[in-house]
Amino acid sequence: MEYQNLLNTVKHIHFIGIGGSGMCPIAEILHHRGYYITGSDINESETIQKIRSYNIPVTIGQKAENIKGADLIVYTAAVKKNNPELAAALKSGIPTLERAIMLGAITKYYKDAIAVAGTHGKTTTTGMITHLLLSAGKDPSAIIGGKLPIIGSNGRAGKSNIMVCEACEYVDTFLQLNPAVSVITNIDADHLEYFGSLENIIQSFHKFSKKTSRTLVVNGDDANVKQAIAGIEGVEILTFGINPDNDYVAANIQDEANSFENFMVLKHDKLIAKIRLSIPGKHNIMNALAATAIADYFGVSGADIAKGLYGFTGVHRRFERLGIFNQIVVADDFAHHPTELRATLTAAMNMGFRKVWAIFQPHTYSRTFLLLEDFAKALSIPDQVILTDILAVREINTYNIFAEDLCAKIPNSICMKSFDEISDYVIDQAKPGDLIITLGGGDIYRCANLIVEKYKYAEKEVSANKYTV
Repeated sequence: MEYQNLLNTVKHIHFIGIGGSGMCPIAEILHHRGYYITGSDINESETIQKIRSYNIPVTIGQKAENIKGADLIVYTAAVKKNNPELAAALKSGIPTLERAIMLGAITKYYKDAIAVAGTHGKTTTTGMITHLLLSAGKDPSAIIGGKLPIIGSNGRAGKSNIMVCEACEYVDTFLQLNPAVSVITNIDADHLEYFGSLENIIQSFHKFSKKTSRTLVVNGDDANVKQAIAGIEGVEILTFGINPDNDYVAANIQDEANSFENFMVLKHDKLIAKIRLSIPGKHNIMNALAATAIADYFGVSGADIAKGLYGFTGVHRRFERLGIFNQIVVADDFAHHPTELRATLTAAMNMGFRKVWAIFQPHTYSRTFLLLEDFAKALSIPDQVILTDILAVREINTYNIFAEDLCAKIPNSICMKSFDEISDYVIDQAKPGDLIITLGGGDIYRCANLIVEKYKYAEKEVSANKYTV
């Protein structure tokens, strides 16, 4: 309540790192709610251009004078205390809020705040829900972990009482939120360097469930989710899944060409909608069920749900097709956990490609060490695997773990150091009918972009040679 009172008294809010994917939508929402917003960042970007289009002043370069006149400072967890703007705010006594706390305060503004949590599928499910509500004219606000094609951004400020936001469990961030409605897609062992055990993760989701004031929409097929919501009282609980005892059930699932999924959604044995997805993988059936349950809860018709889900083509970095070159498909995916890799790569292997080339960047030493065997099993699914060095992110390699340790456990795998080397190798080896897919939570997308650039350059060279005498 302290933070809510603070928001009721301030007028000028300054964002340090306003161009960040999690910061921009919050700034946009607060701007549309009447606050005077300023911001700073270290680089120009499309996001910065979008923010400026709302007449929000943004300074490139971070200096103490940028916070002049601000009543409140918002910063991300990545900002260090010696950042000149944050340091100046702390020295002068200007109140400061970390992004997650600000997001939690904002959720109190919305009568119908929807928080989407889960170890896997958060971004896709948040995107699906936002897409369905927008398509049905509900005009929600949204904060999504990836760019959604229908809005060309990862967030928007709507005029309704509905807000959809992604709820990340890492370091218990989602416990800052105050949702009316929550979704739990699944619960799996991840971020063990923080949680220590699966039991602790389940307990954290239990705390999150208790913060939900009205309705929980949960995966009824997931034993860990069932354990997390055990003993939760005072809220409505709706379940979704494949098993017929759920409230929302996927029935008559058909796996057709290209692994696009067709199924019917039943609610208490009554047909809600016949669904055809435009994104591959059976894991997306569960994501679509969660989105359907939320859309139905907010009064979206079955016909609009079916139309909206068919029109949903995915979120940035979720099996995102970047191009087709000489009948070779290049794609990129955010998968960085064994369960996500298994789902994405299984879908890829079922799509009829001649050969699947998986280029994987392991993400953090702790995750690679603690889930090594699971990574090896998931990465044994595709035809060929190329591994980069492990991306350290925030860690020091106290685990003495290296990409070569993982490579030794995966058939048909090699390790390479640079994106340039990887791109040259895979372009030389791939044949028409193949899929090249980069995977990981770090900057592996840069490798995918490099592959695309080299293919495009080669196409220009071929085209130019056609007219050379």
